[in-house]
Amino acid sequence: MTAELAELHEPADPAHSIETPSGKGRNAENFPVGSFLIRRDLRQHVHAFYRFARNADDIADNPALSPADKVCRLDRMAAILDGAPGGDSPSATAMRESLAQTRTTAQHCHDVLHAFRLDATKLRYHDWNDLMAYCRYSASPVGRQLLDLHRESRETWPASDALCSALQVLNHLQDCADDYRALDRVYVPMTDLEAEGIGVETLGAKAACPRLRRVLHNMLDRTDALVATAHGLAPRVVSPGLRWECAAIVELATRLARRLRRYDPLADRVRLQKSDFMAAFVVGVLQGFRR
Repeated sequence: MTAELAELHEPADPAHSIETPSGKGRNAENFPVGSFLIRRDLRQHVHAFYRFARNADDIADNPALSPADKVCRLDRMAAILDGAPGGDSPSATAMRESLAQTRTTAQHCHDVLHAFRLDATKLRYHDWNDLMAYCRYSASPVGRQLLDLHRESRETWPASDALCSALQVLNHLQDCADDYRALDRVYVPMTDLEAEGIGVETLGAKAACPRLRRVLHNMLDRTDALVATAHGLAPRVVSPGLRWECAAIVELATRLARRLRRYDPLADRVRLQKSDFMAAFVVGVLQGFRR
């Protein structure tokens, strides 16, 4: 590992860093991040991308920063990614070194930065298409980066985009109450709420009313359609470990969507259980062998 990639494990001086880490790690995520299924030589680069995206996300979600300050910090990360000198964004410096080593495009990194600029300045989404346009930048680049690292065909992108968008929406549904209460940010489409005759304030209740439940279930219906498309991803992936991981993640998405239909995300955060991860791993391996 190079000295710059080693910075992934060495936090910068808080007085000089533009990053505002939340402390959230890979173990807190719903889905595997650079798991043991990924090729060993690529894991550090998956982790570099994860930390880059995580730190940018933390900037966008920091309630103590103004929208203009958030955008300025994200722009600084982009500049360092593209070669600007300075050590005030260690994750961008490490990401730049990772891209140089793997010879992958920086576009996926710039795409997620675009999404986090939207998070800093945009609080509402008009309809489903508007939300999917956001997911194109917030979610799809994650899958594309992983596929490019493995030198997979870009014919895998449509199914990967569908999976990543589904995962993003599921995360939005998990966090819909917290996003509204803490950040006044709402990813539930305004047209869906209006169709039921309710407003964003219903997300601040202690439990979802029947009309809000219908809105959330309608979003899950469309998410299920994305997951159905995502089932075509694993059979197209050549790398065995990545193929197994893709199949496992599709299964986890299916299970999380099922839990969100059953439980109320306003009353408590709906989470996957250890049994879900174990079952998804088995499904992933079995489906991976059937390519």
